[in-house]
Amino acid sequence: YWNSKTQTHAVDNYQDILNSLQKEDYTAYFEEADQYNAALQNLEVPLLEYGQLAEYNQILNVSGTGVMGYITIEKLGVELPLYHGTSDSVLNIACGHMEGTSLPVGGDSTHSVLSAHRGLPHAKLFTDLDKMEVGDVFTITILDRTMTYQVDQIKVVNPNEIDEVRIIDGEDHCTLLTCTPYGINSHRLLVRGTRIENATPILYVTSNAFRIDSLVATPVVAAPILLVLLIVLMVKYRDKESKPLISKEEE
Repeated sequence: YWNSKTQTHAVDNYQDILNSLQKEDYTAYFEEADQYNAALQNLEVPLLEYGQLAEYNQILNVSGTGVMGYITIEKLGVELPLYHGTSDSVLNIACGHMEGTSLPVGGDSTHSVLSAHRGLPHAKLFTDLDKMEVGDVFTITILDRTMTYQVDQIKVVNPNEIDEVRIIDGEDHCTLLTCTPYGINSHRLLVRGTRIENATPILYVTSNAFRIDSLVATPVVAAPILLVLLIVLMVKYRDKESKPLISKEEE
């Protein structure tokens, strides 16, 4: 619950910062990201050579916290802040952008890869990503730009396979990545989306941190357990008190 609430605050803080900026200020941010993506595409093997490009962590970092936007997967009830990089400190609480792939601002000849853990006891993240099907949609929001992607391909690959996340000339893709099978994590689940037009206005979706069912479920489940434990302890204590110190045989 605490991690989900933190994710929601990260998205809220991001929105507050955007509200303080003038819309014309966004142009420079997008131009810088587009230039980075163009330079990345020119590398022979971007996933291995991205270290040649500088200033990655500063691009789109309008909040100064590493948040570049957020991802919304309405089907899964998930909305996560999107951070630079895929370090454990990021993937344990949010969604990370994989270095060596295009920054998630869209455009021809771009392919962004966004990753998050699944199966963590303290956060939902991409736990239900395997429920996505071809035809489902998800959105990426960067500054005032919301991009809709429709799932067109789902694959399971070995961790060292990179062909499925390469940039394809003239196409705009975003792939969601997580470990699979659940609890074993020997392979990678890739859910690829192709950019489509936003069919309807994108509304802000509140994170599952504030769903009342999660707040009610905890005490509802915990209360009976505590009551049973209390009764067991009382019965044991009462039996102990009523048991004679000396048995009849000993007398």
